Amino acid sequence: MKTIVSKKETTAKPGVKKGVTKPKSNAASGLTELFEDGLKDIYWAEKALTKALPTMAKNATSPELIDAINHHLVETEEHITRLEKVFALIHQKATAKKCDAMEGLIEEGKGILEETEIGVVRDAGIIAASQKIEHYEIATYGTLRQFAETLGLTEAASILELTLDEEKGADKKLTEVAVNAVNLEAAEAD
Repeated sequence: MKTIVSKKETTAKPGVKKGVTKPKSNAASGLTELFEDGLKDIYWAEKALTKALPTMAKNATSPELIDAINHHLVETEEHITRLEKVFALIHQKATAKKCDAMEGLIEEGKGILEETEIGVVRDAGIIAASQKIEHYEIATYGTLRQFAETLGLTEAASILELTLDEEKGADKKLTEVAVNAVNLEAAEAD
């Protein structure tokens, strides 16, 4: 049986798979560099959240939601301080690198504000947008904590675990506000 090979397959460079993205010249080549890059990314994200959360709180009407957002703003400021400690532990300057994911999530949150009427429906939208942000942060802090453990950075891993637990707590609180009040009231608006 004869195998037919396309022209593209025969002209590909040996050992390079089709569709593989070529890394940038400054691409991480080890787990330490990947860890440091992730820290810079979430550092930017947390700083951006300190600007976005007050807007969300001002647009919310549920007292429980406003309290949850304001409480998380205080936590977010502490997360920034903790990240600075982690940077110090690895002898790096605390540097922010633009986080495209967080920028997109914040923009999506702004869009929800524009696309909803003030009241419980907007509150439900704010919770949805906020939980997307929390889930991104949970994934990021979980990954960074695991990288720190693998690299033997026990103290850094402990610090990241504290923040991870707070992000999970914020997500749980948002769920409680949604399930116990906001979503029910928003459904009644239909």
